[in-house]
Amino acid sequence: MRSGWVVILLMMSLTAWAADSLQTVQPDRMETVQPDRMETVQPDRKEGWLRRTLRSFGEIDTAYVEPQHYNWALMLQSINTYDYYRLGTTGSNRQSLSLAPTIGVRMGPYFGWRWVFLGYTFDLRNFNLFSGTRKLEIDASIYSAQIGADVFYRRSVDDYKIRRVSLGRNIDTTPLEGLSFDGLSVSITGFNLYYIFNHKRFSYPAAFAQSTRQKMSCGSWMAGIGYTHHSVTFDYAKMESVIRQRLGEEVKLDSGLMFNDVKYRDISASVGYSYNWVFARNFLLCSSLALALAYKSSTGETATEQDRGFDFANFNVDGIARLAIVWNNDRFYAGASAVARAYNYRKSRFAANNIFGDLCIYVGLNFGARKAYRKMKDER
Repeated sequence: MRSGWVVILLMMSLTAWAADSLQTVQPDRMETVQPDRMETVQPDRKEGWLRRTLRSFGEIDTAYVEPQHYNWALMLQSINTYDYYRLGTTGSNRQSLSLAPTIGVRMGPYFGWRWVFLGYTFDLRNFNLFSGTRKLEIDASIYSAQIGADVFYRRSVDDYKIRRVSLGRNIDTTPLEGLSFDGLSVSITGFNLYYIFNHKRFSYPAAFAQSTRQKMSCGSWMAGIGYTHHSVTFDYAKMESVIRQRLGEEVKLDSGLMFNDVKYRDISASVGYSYNWVFARNFLLCSSLALALAYKSSTGETATEQDRGFDFANFNVDGIARLAIVWNNDRFYAGASAVARAYNYRKSRFAANNIFGDLCIYVGLNFGARKAYRKMKDER
């Protein structure tokens, strides 16, 4: 699969599903729901333990959160992707290389049924559906009232540009900035799973899945776990050749940067806070920040025999930030959301930093009212 054609993005919102089969209303707020809606969402005491357990994941307080009213959705979305890598040494002779590809811009339609969204996007930079770029991005998100999960995979090959270089000894490296460099290949695979404590009154899907609507401002603490696997292939000899050609002098990279392949594994536990601010009718501004204490391990190969097969394992702090602004009147919605993930690795002689994220701008509509809300829509 090629990202020129682009990528199939799966955004699965369990809250939309919960509104139909799992969602229940907090008992002390039952009086806020219309009678016909009470009959639909009131749990059956005779139902099995599995269904009762599943329902608990979708419990909401309807004084704060409005459930999804529709079965179907159609959306047009623009996705801007960003990826940044910094490799460096931490010894007395510090060197660093910062590389990032051109920001990707893709657009396409999405069609959803309850909790599943499927879409197709194409690259706006070259208007070529059959582009030969070797880049792949797949993201899937699951949002219920109580639990959320992100699964992601990114692969970028020969698509990086040199953004900044520091070689020490007061060497002027500005001639290197902006140059294309096809000696770096990166793939990232991972997931994040998190629990939302104030899930009955705070809705993550209202900000990032448009499957519910936040009616009153509210926030919540969150806790989660995560795992990522980074695979980096770096042609340090080609980098030295580029440096020599552009600077006109022989500059050797520090042995800490003279590696061929490195694989990073990251296991983390996180805690964070998110707040939904309803600043006007049908408008929502959400900000979320989570910090993770992560255990890192890595294996790789360096150019010199004495460094071959180096390992390092330690604890570092990672971060995930989210921001969203949404207008949603149940039938129509529009907005923008941004997600940025930062991963840091540091040891006595080597350091790596990676930041990647997405900015999504979208507009859409819901249709096909659910049975519980059909009569209410007809009466309007």
